[in-house]
This record gives sequence, C-alpha cells and structure tokens, in this order.
Amino acid sequence: METTLRVLVGLGLTLLLVMLRVEANAFGAAEYDEPVDGRRRSIWRRLAWYALGIGGIAAITVVHPSADVDLFLTVGTKLAILLGLALGIGGVALAIGMAWLRYRRIRLPEAWSYPGALTNEILTAFIDEATFRGALFGYLLWIGTPLNLAIVAQALAYTLATRLGAPGRDVTMFLLSLVIGLVGGTVTFWTDGIGAAFLGHAVTRVAVFLTTGHAGQLAPKGTEPEEVERRRQAPIGWHSVERGTRDPALRESGADR
Repeated sequence: METTLRVLVGLGLTLLLVMLRVEANAFGAAEYDEPVDGRRRSIWRRLAWYALGIGGIAAITVVHPSADVDLFLTVGTKLAILLGLALGIGGVALAIGMAWLRYRRIRLPEAWSYPGALTNEILTAFIDEATFRGALFGYLLWIGTPLNLAIVAQALAYTLATRLGAPGRDVTMFLLSLVIGLVGGTVTFWTDGIGAAFLGHAVTRVAVFLTTGHAGQLAPKGTEPEEVERRRQAPIGWHSVERGTRDPALRESGADR
C-alpha cells in the first residue's frame, strides 16, 4: 500500500512538472529567456522556474521507491556519455544548418548574454529530460503503454509543452524539439537513463543559442534587426539624393536645370 501511494505521489509530481514546463513563458525561462520590448525578463522569476523544476525532480527521486530504475532518473550505462556526445555533434550540425538557412551566417549573440543564456540552456535541458524522457516516459511504460507508443507520446507531450507550434513561430524549432523528444526517448530506453539524452539536448540547445543568438525561439521572419535594416536600405544600384544637392553628372549634362 505504501509503495503504491509513493508511486502515485510521484506521478502527481510529474504532472506538476509538465504543467511547469507549459508555463515557462510566464517565468521567462527556457525558450522564453528573451528580452521583451527591449527589456530582460525578471531574473528572480527565471530562478524560481529552475528551482521549482529541480526541486520537483529531486522530490520524485525521494518519493518514488525506485526512480532510478522505473523512471530512468540516473545517468545510465557506460555507453551513455559516448552516445550523448554523438547526439551533441549531430545537434551542432543541425544548429549550424538552421542558422545558415535562416541568416546565411552564424549569428553570434552579444557577449553580455552568455552567462545567463548558457545557464538557462543547460538547466532547461536537465529539467526537460528528467521530466519527459525520465519521469513521464517511465510512467507511460508503468501503465503498460507499448514502447514505441510511449516514446512518441512523451515526445509529443514535450513538443506541445514548449508551445513552439503556436501560430507565428518558427516551424524549424518545433520540428527540432520533436526530434529531440523522439531521439531522447529512444536512447533513454537503450541506456537505462537520461544521461545521453541530457548531454545531447544540452549541447544542441547551446549550439542553437551560439548560432542564432536566441534561446530556442527564433523571431518571425523579417523581424530580426538586420532584416529590418535590410528592408530600409535602397535597392542595389539606387542612389538617394538629398534635397539641396546636385548630382555632378546631371549638372554637367544640364538635366537638372
């Protein structure tokens, strides 16, 4: 009886963590660690989101009788680190490809943003993996969900929780989050832990930040500062003539008389 109760309490904590992920925008964390109207979000709200996420995961490991085995809340086998590094390399390649398709260059972020952004990317990856590839995935298998269906279900739950599929948002980030969920769930089952999924996810998130300048939510096309400035410039071959000045070529031909 006590064991069943502890398992159910762990399930309740897992659902609360899923809800916390859905509300990341309200805290300005995860993909929403971005300036709004030129101002940074409150650091205390972001810290509260990280604290609630990590605290909830810690509570699950204490409450659940075998969270390391049933909920994959452990690093996993020795293969996990190597597999995580391989996933990270793939994530870097995807991030570079996304930046090139969107900006035709690597769009490095401003230097002042690195400490907070890198902390956000790593902590977000840990909370995401422990919540979705760990606890939620484990509970789906616990209730008898077939393996492949459980992998797809937790990946969809994660992708929807990020809200990256909302209207007006970049579809590539939505697809990337879905790939992270599917691949992460698969390697978590293979390695019996979230270590590989976390490492690959963290490296990918950091790579996206370093190549696009965003925490994981690209601005709508045409709204980036350089894109706005490009639209304001005169087309190639055009020359603007200020009022009160004369073009020497026109003056010599007499066309400006």
